[in-house]
Amino acid sequence: MPLETDTVTALVRDVADFPQQGVVFKDITPLLADDRAFAACVATLADAFEDAGVDKVLGIEARGFIVAAPVALRVGAGFVPVRKAGKLPWKVERETYTLEYGSDALEIHADALAVGERVLVIDDVLATGGTASAVTRLAGRLGAEVVGFGCILELGFLGGRARLGAVPAVSLVSYP
Repeated sequence: MPLETDTVTALVRDVADFPQQGVVFKDITPLLADDRAFAACVATLADAFEDAGVDKVLGIEARGFIVAAPVALRVGAGFVPVRKAGKLPWKVERETYTLEYGSDALEIHADALAVGERVLVIDDVLATGGTASAVTRLAGRLGAEVVGFGCILELGFLGGRARLGAVPAVSLVSYP
C-alpha cells in the first residue's frame, strides 16, 4: 500500500511543552495505532533500503524499536536494540550524545554486530541528530558499516541530517 504523507501528518499529534517547557513533542502513537498507516510507513522504509544488503537493523529506544523490528523482518535482517544506559544485561559499548533538550547515553551489546556487517539505523524521529550519530559511532566502533538511516519524521529545522555525514538518510515526513 502506498504511503500517503498527508495521512501520516494527520496522525501525528503535537504535544506542547513536553518533555520540557518550549519543546513541541511529535507523538506518533496515533500513527502506530492505525494499522494501515503504520504498515505503509514500515513498507516504505524497508523498500528504501531493500538493495542495501542490510545484515542488521538497529532500533533506537524506545519508539525506534517499534519501527525497526518490522523493518528488519521485511528486509530479511536481524534486529538489534540500542538502549538507554543500564538497560542491557551483558557487556556493552556506550556512547553519550546531546539532544534538543539535554544529554543522555546509549548502549549496545558488545557482541551485537560483527566486523563488516552492514547495518541500517531506524528511529521514529530525526531531530538534532545526536541520537542517530551516537548509534552510527557505536556501530562503527564494533566494526560495522552503517548503510543508512531511516525515520518516520524529520524535524529539519533542527539540522540533524547534517550530523549523519555521508550516511544516506530517508525520512517519510519532514517538518522544514
